[in-house]
Amino acid sequence: MNENNGSAIGSTIGALVLAAVCAAGGWIGCGMWMRAAKAKAGNPAMKAMAAGGAVTVAVTNAEMRAYNLPERFVAHAEAVQEVDLLPQIDGYVKEIKFKEGDVVKAGQTLYVIDDERYLAVANQRKADLAAAEAEARRAVRYYERMQKADERGITQLERDNAEAAAEKAKASVLQAKANLVVAEYDLNKTTVVAPISGQIGKSSAHVGDYVAPSKGALAKIVQIDPIRVSFPLTDRAYIAWRQEQRSGSAKQFRMRLILPDGSDYDREGAWDFDDNQMSRETASIMMRLKFPNPERLLIPNSYVTLLTDFQDPPKFPSVPQQALIDLPGGNQGVWVLKDDMTVEQRPVETKEAFAGWTPVVNGLEAGERVVISGVAKLGPGVKVSVVQPTSNDDINANHKSPIEE
Repeated sequence: MNENNGSAIGSTIGALVLAAVCAAGGWIGCGMWMRAAKAKAGNPAMKAMAAGGAVTVAVTNAEMRAYNLPERFVAHAEAVQEVDLLPQIDGYVKEIKFKEGDVVKAGQTLYVIDDERYLAVANQRKADLAAAEAEARRAVRYYERMQKADERGITQLERDNAEAAAEKAKASVLQAKANLVVAEYDLNKTTVVAPISGQIGKSSAHVGDYVAPSKGALAKIVQIDPIRVSFPLTDRAYIAWRQEQRSGSAKQFRMRLILPDGSDYDREGAWDFDDNQMSRETASIMMRLKFPNPERLLIPNSYVTLLTDFQDPPKFPSVPQQALIDLPGGNQGVWVLKDDMTVEQRPVETKEAFAGWTPVVNGLEAGERVVISGVAKLGPGVKVSVVQPTSNDDINANHKSPIEE
């Protein structure tokens, strides 16, 4: 092959390669252009900007709202006082003056025990006292005469005997008085009265039964109004609470209950006391509250849910939950409406939602306007057209927006 033929073949191959490269480059460029066009066509914000229009949104103002998310505890209702009625004497039950389950008052007569034997003993002790007092008077008068008598007519021994007899008679009076007190105490105990006010339970004795201290309690009285509610507080929470008290910054709490049927108890509790030792097993300490219980809705030994929150809660700029958007990295943000009717995506730091609103700790000021409907069409710097939200749109989490996302 000569030199001229080789040069022609090389030129031809080079031209073909160049044409192929150009074709491939054009194809790639065309594909990239088509993908960009499709992305632009699928982005509502880009479509709106391309068309020169504005995205329709509904907005609301960030409001300063009290943040009072209650803390929940499993709590236990218990009686402030409960008493087992034990008979102080033995005998037969003569009367029962209450109905099982009644609410009784302190001092109310509950049982009457046959008192004939105790009445007889008391009368005997009264007679013994009267006899001792008479003997004491006689002995004292005799001793006084001996004191006034001529010393030549009596001996010193006779005077000493008279004095001893008088002192012995006085001692007999004191003994008789003590015996009478015991007899009258036993007589009084034939009537069993309520030592506290509360609800009385089942009676273990009936009319005609023989009762005695060794035979056990007659019934139990449980105080039901007020009633105590106890709940465990962890060691860390307890120390933090004590530290706040010591520094003078302790907040006042509001104590409320949810009954076992799920209904709210309409009376608030007051602090009673905290226990004097920590549980080794749970590293918690029992805290106790008092609640009024006139309707007897709180039953001793039942379990309730305790809600604790602040009497004077802190306030934060707050937005409806539907204003929040998810950002990369697990963060949250909002779309903020600016004065030039464009929107800005703003990352925010929030607390747990409360009553349909989410408090914002950092990133937003009260009064700033945030988008609550139409967020799917937004992008940074997009122009918007604002419409009024429907009634309760900003607080109803289940509301379906009239603006199609």
